[in-house]
Order: sequence, then C-alpha cells, then structure tokens
Amino acid sequence: MQAAAPGLDARWQLYRLLSDPFRLRLLALAGAEELALGELAELLGESQSNVSRHAAPLRQAGLLAERKQGTRTLVRLPPEALADAVVRDAVTAGRELCEQDGSLVQVAAIVRGRDEKTREFFAKAPRDGNELGWAPELPAYLSLFAALLPRRELAVDAGTGDGVLLDLLAPVFARVVGVDRSQAQLERAARRIKQRGYQNVELLQVELADDELRRRVGSGADVVVAARVLHHAPLPRVTLAELAALLRPGGKLLVIDYARHTDEQMAATQADVWLGFEPSELLSLSREAGLGDARVFPIPQSFAAPASDGHVGWQLLVATRSGK
Repeated sequence: MQAAAPGLDARWQLYRLLSDPFRLRLLALAGAEELALGELAELLGESQSNVSRHAAPLRQAGLLAERKQGTRTLVRLPPEALADAVVRDAVTAGRELCEQDGSLVQVAAIVRGRDEKTREFFAKAPRDGNELGWAPELPAYLSLFAALLPRRELAVDAGTGDGVLLDLLAPVFARVVGVDRSQAQLERAARRIKQRGYQNVELLQVELADDELRRRVGSGADVVVAARVLHHAPLPRVTLAELAALLRPGGKLLVIDYARHTDEQMAATQADVWLGFEPSELLSLSREAGLGDARVFPIPQSFAAPASDGHVGWQLLVATRSGK
C-alpha cells in the first residue's frame, strides 16, 4: 500500500483533497511555473482570497511549496510531489482542464507581464542633462576583477544600460559587446563610447537569446557580465541560462545583484520584478544553467553606498561554463 503524501495521515485524505477540479487546475498551473497567488487568481478567474483558501491545504499536504517576496506569496509544485502516482494523475487531469479553459496558455503572458513595467522604466530617457561622468557605484564593479581570466579576447556586457561597465571592460578586452533592450539606454551608452574614444565596443539592441547576438559572440565570450539585471528578469533561471550560453567553455559569468531585501518602494520605483536573491538561490540557478564552480561573495556596503540603491546589500556571483 502506497504511503500517504507528506502532511497527510491517510490516503483517503489525498483523494479527498484532489477531488476538487479547482485544486487540480491550481496544481497544474503551479506545476507549469512558479506563480504569485495574485497571478493564479487572474488565471483562474477567482479572488485571491479564494485561491489562498484552496492553496492552504495543498501546501499543508506538501503538494505546494511557497516562498515570500515582500508582500507577495509565490507557489510552485515541488518536483518530489510528482513521485506519487495519484498526484501525477491529478496534475495531468488539471492540465487538461487548464488547456480546455485556456488558462494554461496564459501562463506565458503572465510571465511576460512581469516585464512590462521594467521595459517602460528603461525606455524612458533620464530627465537630467548631466554629462556621463564616472559612476558613483564604480567601486562596487571593481570587485569583478578578482574573477577575470587571463584570456581577454571578448567580453559581453549584458544589460549595458548607459554603459557604465564599458569603462571597466573596454580598456581590458580586445572586443566588448554591450547588449540592451532599451534604445534610450543604448543612446546614452553610445555617447559614452564616443566621449571615451573606445574603438573596440559594439552595441546591440536585442534580447539575450537573439540569433544576432549569438552570431556576434561566435564561439563564446571569455567573460559575460550582468550588473543589476537579474532582479528585472521575469524568469531569472531562463535569463541565467541565456547568459551562460554566451560563454565559451571555461568562460566566466559575473553577476552583480541585490541580496534579498524588503524595500518594496524602491523596487516599485525602478520597476524591479524581484526583491533580490538569497546566495543559495543564485547557486541553485547556476547549477540549473549548467555552470560549475559557482560562488557568491558579498560586496562591501561602502562600495555601493553612494548609489541610490546602495542601502540594500549587493553581492557577486561568479560561475564557470564547463568544458575546455
């Protein structure tokens, strides 16, 4: 006789729990992607309180895992729950229901919606007319040098923004490719390049998975840098995998991003999707992206203090693409 699922005393409780079509749909959607309760409410066409009421017993039974992001609660179907044949059947039935009502196909749109405020935020050119001087947060970026490889043929600056990291990379690498989705940001980066006289930097307005970027990178970059990019990503695991794919075997990925914080006002102001990351989350995402030798280092608070977001902790992820 098969054991009861975690959190349940008997098999009949599991059957009772999974007899409700609403819960089946909820499980199926949480199995498709980690989603906030508000996002699930939108997909299911129900109030958030009703979704929470149904999610609670599923969570208690070990069929949903949750984590907090500020005032948001995100839930997902833990992989170990699918070890139970009854749960697998229930999720399959839930997917069929979600395919019929169209909610499953809307998950991708929900994830894209996380990105809309970020795109709007970076599409706006800054109102100030200040010249592009040395960035106040530059000391924080200098920590990248500790992980640089002797091979310095190509560096990719992912999410280059106004190009502040180009002042670090262009003097070191033979070639630098700066990538951003925002034309307004790239125009400022182009001004920086012209002011500095860099001849080895090219800018691209593309997504990280774009074929044109892959063509420019060729066999892969020695170093890919992403500074304060990951907390804007709708799906950080996908973004980290896209960054890893730009590396040559043995190349280094360097990610600077926020430690987990609670400043939701700042996050809303700059269109952040996530309130930073735990070091364990970054290490887990690195493993999922196929990277090895991943380490996370805290960045001294004083390095970032002059920046507008310097009051939250910053950290550096260093990881290596396997192979030779």
